[in-house]
Amino acid sequence: MRPLTSIELHLYSAPLVIIIDPPLNNLALSLQDKFQQWGILSDLEEVIEIHRAALALRPLGHSNQFISLNNLASSLQAKFQQWSVLSDLDEAINFQRAALALCPPGHADRFTSLNNLATSLHYRFDECRVLSDLNEAIGLHRGALELCLPGHSEQSLSLNNLALSLQARFRQRGVLADLDEAIDLHQAARHPLGHSNRSLSLKNLALGLQDRFQQKGLSSDFDEVFGLYAQLLQVSHAAVLRGDLWAAKSWATSAEQPKHRSALTVYQTALQFLDDRQHITRLSSSSRHFEAVVEATSSLAMDAFSCSVCGGVLTTAVELVEQGRAVFWMQLARLHTPLDEISASGDISKALAAEFKELSFRLRHLLEVSSDQQTTKIRQVTIQRDDVISRICMLPDSPRFLLPPLFSDLQKAVEDGPVIIVNASQYSCDALIVLITQDPVHVPLDITQAEVLELSTEFQSLTANVGSSDNQLENQNIVGVLREVWARIVFPIVDALRVLKVRRRSRIWWCPTAQFALLPLHAAGPYEEESHNLSHFYISSYTPALATLIRARQQVARDPSTPQFVAIGQGIPDRGKPLPRVAAELGDVAQRVARILPCTSLADSDATVEQALDALSRHQWVPLACPGMPNPKKPFESSFAMRDGPLTITDLIRPHLQNPQPEFAFLSACHTTIGHPSSPDEAIHLAAAMQFSGFRSVIGSMWSVDDNAAGKLVSAFYDNMVDDSGRLDCTHAAVALHKAVKKLRTKIPLEQQIVFIHIGV
Repeated sequence: MRPLTSIELHLYSAPLVIIIDPPLNNLALSLQDKFQQWGILSDLEEVIEIHRAALALRPLGHSNQFISLNNLASSLQAKFQQWSVLSDLDEAINFQRAALALCPPGHADRFTSLNNLATSLHYRFDECRVLSDLNEAIGLHRGALELCLPGHSEQSLSLNNLALSLQARFRQRGVLADLDEAIDLHQAARHPLGHSNRSLSLKNLALGLQDRFQQKGLSSDFDEVFGLYAQLLQVSHAAVLRGDLWAAKSWATSAEQPKHRSALTVYQTALQFLDDRQHITRLSSSSRHFEAVVEATSSLAMDAFSCSVCGGVLTTAVELVEQGRAVFWMQLARLHTPLDEISASGDISKALAAEFKELSFRLRHLLEVSSDQQTTKIRQVTIQRDDVISRICMLPDSPRFLLPPLFSDLQKAVEDGPVIIVNASQYSCDALIVLITQDPVHVPLDITQAEVLELSTEFQSLTANVGSSDNQLENQNIVGVLREVWARIVFPIVDALRVLKVRRRSRIWWCPTAQFALLPLHAAGPYEEESHNLSHFYISSYTPALATLIRARQQVARDPSTPQFVAIGQGIPDRGKPLPRVAAELGDVAQRVARILPCTSLADSDATVEQALDALSRHQWVPLACPGMPNPKKPFESSFAMRDGPLTITDLIRPHLQNPQPEFAFLSACHTTIGHPSSPDEAIHLAAAMQFSGFRSVIGSMWSVDDNAAGKLVSAFYDNMVDDSGRLDCTHAAVALHKAVKKLRTKIPLEQQIVFIHIGV
């Protein structure tokens, strides 16, 4: 465990102090704030160069040389915290030693200098495990603490940092005296109720007591651990911060090991923190805070699901996993909550609905503006909006407005067929079949999370090489993975569906979590003669969450008799390889659709970012053929390649696409259903962005799409899309895809038969 760092202190309590020459001061402060908001390395590097320039202007003996040394060291330390380049930390330590030399006993800045140098030495110990660095850090922290008389504003910080260094030395040497002293210091550092760092101080003390329980086995330590964690329940929702999430996650880990009775409570508490409405201010697609929240809550929902299943509370398992996944989309959807029922309840309700809508629009606009000047405005609008939400919740018919849905609400997702949640947790792997007329049915899976990860990694590696010279061997390897997915995951579920009398060849929806989201569950099968694959039994669709499927079902076209259809294609993009078959693919689609309704095409030179966005905002049906450009490191920058540049996820989810009632999109592009591999549950990918934009039904790809094979499949798809009345119906998309694949089974490679999946109704 590390002491609190300058960056962490900015997040939890106070900003860094930068005092330099007036001509440079405003620029450095602005860049520092911008870096901490957006995490752009070039901004931090420019701050460092400004501090170097300031130091050069202050030769030895200059009255403000300490300030320059301290500021440069703090910026180098911040750079190390982000990118772990040891030379940055070494240089920071050298500047901090020089700064400390300018602060003899009695100097006003001696506490700051001692603490900063000690923190950097602790960091270097964590990297290099040289005990002398940690011993020196402890000595410096003791010196800093001696300067903190009772009531000193930094006393808790100093107590905490010394305690963490002593805990680190205990874990290195195993001397219990270090741990006992650390616990005493954490006891003294505990923050009162309402303090922004209270959760961190509770967590640090609990972890120290947990270490001592493992050494001494004292039941008093064990009981106090969970008594401390239980105090997290007292955190005000208006004050929930990333530290609270980390503390709750630590509590969950501690509770799971002895299967403590508080385990389920902690998951409910942690996910309640995550659901807190204040997090909407941290989930801008261009904000580093989104990544911070995802990191803090990684695996939380999946572990909560496992804990609930273990305890036999299956409806709670569904509620919790729903609450903790696809956080970005769920929170963003709150800015587009339908208000018809509220507006219909009377004049007061109508006024509240109008106020909520106006504030949501303002908040959404502020979140979309990439400016470091918006923080105060966002906070003000959020407070106003929360006040309106509280008043709406007081209405007789709206007590659960914007609260997480109950299982009875989530069951609306399965009106047209069961949803199968397939969950991977470090504690167990399970499936729940959610049905419309009864509680969920549990199907235990004889596979571990590590094995699921191994399978998904192998499959991602195989599909990364699709179209290689040895296509036969490639297909054999893919079949090998699909057989294992069938035997260990899908077949037990199919067997349970058979027992439940779910009709053959009917539709089912997969809702995979964690590493399961990277596997083509729809394509599983034994792949042997006289045996049937999954596609013989059921027609598969996917959904990232039950609430997403419910919203798609509730969205009804305003005038379904005259849908607007536009085919968008870009075969000669500004980047990515050309796609010579795009024009022919659009022509095939237009030929099939023109028999029943007008079809507009937007292709090549006309398919620019602006024109594509305009077309998407005015049409209900959109086949889109172009290069897909995934960006695993920055998933919000994943894009469709247009003639003049990328059409990104950030572009797609802006409010202007919310005007019509979109129906269906076929994304004939690569990698449109896969987001960041380390957080697949967030579903930050192009298909999800289209769905959030309002498209009720979306077909996308799990890996690279072959231009020729895609053209054949799209044509066969539209042959099956027109219903008996001669109309297009987006609810037929899954069946049409199923029939198209069946027709082309011997005509296109296996990996292209299974690359497309259906998402939505």
